[in-house]
Amino acid sequence: MIIKNIFWDVDGVLANLNFAYYNFLTKHPKYAPKYGNIKWEDLPKVLPIQPKYGALELKTHPEQGVEMDYDFCHSPEFFTNRPLYPHVIETLKELHQKGYKQFTLSATFDVETKKRFLNQLLSEVTDFLTIECVQHGKFMHDSAKEDMLKHCFQKYGLKAEETILVDDRIYNQYATINVGAHPIRYRCEFTTDLPEDLKWIPEVKSMEELKDWLANNTTMK
Repeated sequence: MIIKNIFWDVDGVLANLNFAYYNFLTKHPKYAPKYGNIKWEDLPKVLPIQPKYGALELKTHPEQGVEMDYDFCHSPEFFTNRPLYPHVIETLKELHQKGYKQFTLSATFDVETKKRFLNQLLSEVTDFLTIECVQHGKFMHDSAKEDMLKHCFQKYGLKAEETILVDDRIYNQYATINVGAHPIRYRCEFTTDLPEDLKWIPEVKSMEELKDWLANNTTMK
């Protein structure tokens, strides 16, 4: 398999969104009275994971999902408090040296706000990492990434069959397949198993595993 392009999801792959959610629920003045004492491992009890997502989402809270998501997105002290996972910067630099074109692909409520945050978070690699964001609801597909991938393929002259998307959300695995690219599932702390029809997708749990998969399953020419 020839792979020349890597699209990275940010939240849950490069950056620890679960960390941000935990701090938001336990420290935000509106939600701390109820959730201030929850344990880290109890996050899935507060935010039940829906099969469509396969990972934690504020929107899945049974009563206050929409409200929580809005408050989180409009609270910079929590929204931007999502540290990078270990070895992210080193891995991106190493893959750049090997010749891969790399992009981030994020759907967000405010493109400019998210871009500013990502440029700061990933400042060490923005000389070669292309940061792309799309606003929720801009496209018709359930996953904005389906349309955004197509847009990027045309914008940057990329071939879908030479591209992987590393993402933790299950619905984005379908989006990747639909555009003819190759999905890689990233398993973070609370991700659930893939459905039966997607069991064939490679899964990795660390940057080292991702590099090993590339080395053992792909070539650049």
